[in-house]
Amino acid sequence: VQLQASGGGLVQAGGSLRLSCAASERRFNNYNMGWFRQAPGKEREFVAAITWIGGTYYADSVKGRFTIARDKAVNMVYLQVNSLKPEDAAVYYCAAAAKGSPSLSTTSTYNYWGQGTLVTVSS
Repeated sequence: VQLQASGGGLVQAGGSLRLSCAASERRFNNYNMGWFRQAPGKEREFVAAITWIGGTYYADSVKGRFTIARDKAVNMVYLQVNSLKPEDAAVYYCAAAAKGSPSLSTTSTYNYWGQGTLVTVSS
């Protein structure tokens, strides 16, 4: 397993979770990392990304509520999700893209994907 996502669960609207993505190899510290999500019947969509040097990008729908971070010492990427809404419910996936990737909001940019972690939001 190259990337393993965890931390999902059931939370009430307005609540918070911290999603984690563990990379199996140190080389992923030199990759751009992203979080995507997919709700039932919908396409996988971009949530957030962090570059190998720490630049961050967010989908408009999560700006101000979600924060992406990475800890290279332990090969981890995190997604802090706050003020959750029912529409945030989805399977969340972490992914890795090589340096120089053209568009971090596009699924085809990413070379490696984790298995996903389910976030359920009750209203």
